[in-house]
Amino acid sequence: MKNKKEILIVGGTGFIGYHLARKCLKLGWIVTCMSTKKPKSKRFLKRVKYLICDITKKKIINRNIKNQFDFVVNAGGYVDHSDKKKTYESHFNGTKNLANFFLNKKIKSFIQIGSSGEYGDLKSPHYEKNFPRKKPISTYYKSKFLSTIYLLSLFKKKNFPVTIIRLYQAFGPNQDLNRFIPIIINGCLKDEKFPCSDGKQFRDFIFIDDVVDAIIKSINNKKSLGEIINIGSGKPLKIRNIIESIKNRVKRGKPNYGEILLRGDEKIKTYPSIKKAKKIINWSPKISFNLGLNRTINYYKKKSL
Repeated sequence: MKNKKEILIVGGTGFIGYHLARKCLKLGWIVTCMSTKKPKSKRFLKRVKYLICDITKKKIINRNIKNQFDFVVNAGGYVDHSDKKKTYESHFNGTKNLANFFLNKKIKSFIQIGSSGEYGDLKSPHYEKNFPRKKPISTYYKSKFLSTIYLLSLFKKKNFPVTIIRLYQAFGPNQDLNRFIPIIINGCLKDEKFPCSDGKQFRDFIFIDDVVDAIIKSINNKKSLGEIINIGSGKPLKIRNIIESIKNRVKRGKPNYGEILLRGDEKIKTYPSIKKAKKIINWSPKISFNLGLNRTINYYKKKSL
């Protein structure tokens, strides 16, 4: 009988996967990360076992996964959402393949990292009990939504131990430069003129340490099984105010407001109710947006030296 807990993090070389793996190592768990590519040097962790595996291929999954895991976290999927076919195959078909592989493996928890975009046309605040009248428009959001439906059906029919975490805007150190906050920080640090929307929309941001804390608490709480749980701050912030805040902290930068137009289906205000997270897994954010932003700016400042 093994003493240490074993976790498989699918998409473990990505932003969320990397931070989750670090935390699991600190807890003394045995960590395996699975992705289609080797980790970048900045996200390589010595005590992690890395598997190269495409989750859209059933045979490759069967060939590569040998260990008996206690927990599985699915944070995988194709990052460039402009390729609709790859996005759908990795985020929906890949999720189905993983779930079916682990269906009879006696795992204790399967955490699916979902998206706030699954709420589609519903107004904020988003409540987990509410489902959109129409499927979300974008391929990525639709794939996540269909994955949720599929996984919850496995829970109801076969008692598959799944929890859906609907994540809002996660940010923090070591995030790729193609995400909103790193883009703004990088532009300001370089004192460049960079394109922005008019910044009138409101979004919900959550620091990566709080995201990881929510995942760990979901893994360790049987009450979370079969549940959708929103993970965000519950306090939407105006995008323009965030840009100006970063600009003021860095003391340079030239945002060009209005150059990027909002999509036709884009909501002005998006944020969750986090009452369910507080009740079921005893979770609420511990790190304020300002503290998280300072830590993130300091990280990118050091990287730019």
